[in-house]
Amino acid sequence: MTPPGQQLDLLIVGAGPAGLSAADCAAREELSYLVVEKGLIADTVYHYPVGLTVFSTTNELELRPGALQPCREKPTREELLSHYVRHVLEQNLNVNTGEEALAVERDGAEGFVVRTSRAEYRARRVLFAVGSMARPRGLGVPGEELPKVHRRFVEAYPYVRRDALVVGGGNSAAEAALFLAEEGARTTLAIFRADWENRDPKQGAIKHWVRTPLERQIELGRLTVLLFAGVEEITETDVRIKKEDGTTIVLPNDVVFVLIGADADLTLLKRLGVETARSGACEVPVYDPDTFETNVPGVYVAGHFTHARHIKAAIEVDAHGDDPDRRWRQLHPREPLAAAAWQRTTSNKE
Repeated sequence: MTPPGQQLDLLIVGAGPAGLSAADCAAREELSYLVVEKGLIADTVYHYPVGLTVFSTTNELELRPGALQPCREKPTREELLSHYVRHVLEQNLNVNTGEEALAVERDGAEGFVVRTSRAEYRARRVLFAVGSMARPRGLGVPGEELPKVHRRFVEAYPYVRRDALVVGGGNSAAEAALFLAEEGARTTLAIFRADWENRDPKQGAIKHWVRTPLERQIELGRLTVLLFAGVEEITETDVRIKKEDGTTIVLPNDVVFVLIGADADLTLLKRLGVETARSGACEVPVYDPDTFETNVPGVYVAGHFTHARHIKAAIEVDAHGDDPDRRWRQLHPREPLAAAAWQRTTSNKE
C-alpha cells in the first residue's frame, strides 16, 4: 500500500460494489490505489434488513463470475455481504474502513490532496463511489425526532404484538411491512394510491414476489394498507394521518419506520466544482456517460448515486464478453482505470 505522502494513481472514496470493482481492476492493472470507506465494506448491504433475500440473481451481484454461490437462486443479505468481504480479503485489496474522506482539493495541475479522518493522501485521480444512502429522507412533521421513529428497518422481532407504522411506497417499505406483519406486529402500511396501484416495474412498482405475500397478509387481517395524503404528527402514543379524502385518522402507535428514500452526500463533489443535476427525486453529478469523468478533470463517479442506480451497473462483469479494462486503455492509455466507468443498467433492489 502506498503510504501517506506518496502520490497514488487512484484514490477511491467508498467500498460498496462500485468501489470494490474499481479497486479490483486497479490491483490487476498494478496501479497504486487506496479505497477509503467511512463505514464498513459493502456498508449499504450491511444495513439491509437481517435475513433479507436480495432481488437480483448472482450474475448481477458478484464481483467475478462464479464467485457468489448462494444456497438458493438468490442470495441473502448475509451471503452477499460475505461475498464482498471475502473478495477484499482473498484479493488483499487496499481498503481502509472506518476512514472518512473529509476534504478533496486540487494539488496543482497533477492531482489531488485527499484529507481523511486518519491521514492525508495525494492521488492523480479520484473516483467517488459513495452510494446514495447517506441522507435518509424525512417527513418534516412534528414528532419525527422521537426515538421510536426510524429511517432504516433492521428486523421485526422487537415489535411482536406492537403497533407498527411503515411509511413509504417502494420495495423497502413493502418488505418492512411484510416482515413486521409476518412476525406478529400489528402493522399499517401508509402509502400513496399511485404507488399502491402501480404495476409497472420500470416505474418502481413493488416487486411481484413482495406484493403477493403482502396481499396474503392483508387477506389474513395481519396488515392494513392505508391510502394516505400525508403524516401530520407523531406523538409518543399515536400518529395522526391525513387520508386521501382529506379526513384525519389517529392510529395507536409504538414504532414508525419512515422509508421514503435517501440521497447521496454530494458535499465533497460540489466543493470541487462538480456540476449536478436533478434526476427524478434525486440530485446526481453530471458526468461523461462513456468515461464517467465529471466536468472536473480527474474526478470520476460510479455506482448507485449516478444515473445507473443498481448494483450490477456498478460492477464490471468480464464474463459477458466485454473487456472494459482493454477498452479503457485504448481510449485513455495514460489514465488510471476507474473500473466502474463502463456500466450496464438492469433491475435490482431499489
